Amino acid sequence: MAERPRHEVAEIFERYLSTRARSDPCAWSWEQRVVADRILACRTARLGGHVDACDACGHRQVSYNSCRNRHCPKCQGSAQKTWLAARQADVLPVPYAHVVFTMPQCLAPLALQNPKVVYDLLLKTAARTLQEIAANPKHLGARLGFFAILHTWGQTLVHHPHVHCVVPAGGLAADGRTWKPCRPGFFLPVRVLSRLFRGKFVAGLRGAFQESRLELHGRLARYRSSAAFEGLLSESFRTEWVVFAKPPFEDPEHVLEYLARYTHRIAISNHRLLHVDDEAVTFRYKDYRSRRIRSLALPLAEFARRFLLHVLPKGFVRIRYYGFLANAGRARLLSCCRSALGHPEATPVSSESEPGTDHDFHLHLLPRGLRLCPNCERGPLRCVEVLARPPPAHGGSPRVAA
Repeated sequence: MAERPRHEVAEIFERYLSTRARSDPCAWSWEQRVVADRILACRTARLGGHVDACDACGHRQVSYNSCRNRHCPKCQGSAQKTWLAARQADVLPVPYAHVVFTMPQCLAPLALQNPKVVYDLLLKTAARTLQEIAANPKHLGARLGFFAILHTWGQTLVHHPHVHCVVPAGGLAADGRTWKPCRPGFFLPVRVLSRLFRGKFVAGLRGAFQESRLELHGRLARYRSSAAFEGLLSESFRTEWVVFAKPPFEDPEHVLEYLARYTHRIAISNHRLLHVDDEAVTFRYKDYRSRRIRSLALPLAEFARRFLLHVLPKGFVRIRYYGFLANAGRARLLSCCRSALGHPEATPVSSESEPGTDHDFHLHLLPRGLRLCPNCERGPLRCVEVLARPPPAHGGSPRVAA
């Protein structure tokens, strides 16, 4: 069982709201206030719950409901396991590549004011770039199948939009019956990917501007004229657009374990929090330049501000599937891929280990949906009472209010 974190993001919001004037959150958007409220309510009596009792020893315990918000650090574990279980049938017995597309920092402020437009363009452009280069016979000449995940943060919670793509290192040939693998240890040329990605993304931004789909307020108001906006786009061309491709990893049995690092990750997990008081938050982060683990202290208000920078618009899909993994035709095309590879059946990929300790043994024998009693570690916990959610105090609106 994983060690429980000493501090939680919910604790930080609680301290911030109790030690600062209630007018502080006025700068937060409605969506940010909803997220903060959900994180504060998660696994508390505000969301209701249930009482479990052990069949063997009679031990009773109260469990409060989760908020299930995708930005909540406490709710990502179960969502991740559900997603990974559904993806097992998609894993092919081939090497996999990991490609990262990053937009330059000079364009990042556009995303903060226009998240739906810019983040959607970022995901689509990364996908189209991969598909176009892979389809070119000079490089691979095949149809890819992959998923892309949007991340908007760096290790210190600064705004850093980028897309992770995890791709089988090969694809279906035009005949739909032949698998075309990449060269050993090489996926696609990153310089070519970078140039095409830049051109497509800038063209997409220009189109969004011309169609009046971009909001330009505050410090971005100076780009409202066509000439000024073109100047911003020209500045982005003088910046290096980073596309990073890790060498393909050869072990498909560990693909799901690898994916777990990226799929349901949020800006910061509770386990990275080192110290929290009424003044500051200290957390650890990885310094990629020195490859060392360091710590950073931020005032409560600054931590809250950085964390809420990464709240996505309601309904925005941050994990998307393309090529032969797209929802339309996935089963048929995956079957073609397996036939081309000589593996007509889905490759079994297990993310569970065999029972080892006595605790693991009894846990392994439990009926589906039941948990093992933490007191005797033998009997199952069964729900004996449902705790109703109390009525909302403000007509259902977030309690984190101006």
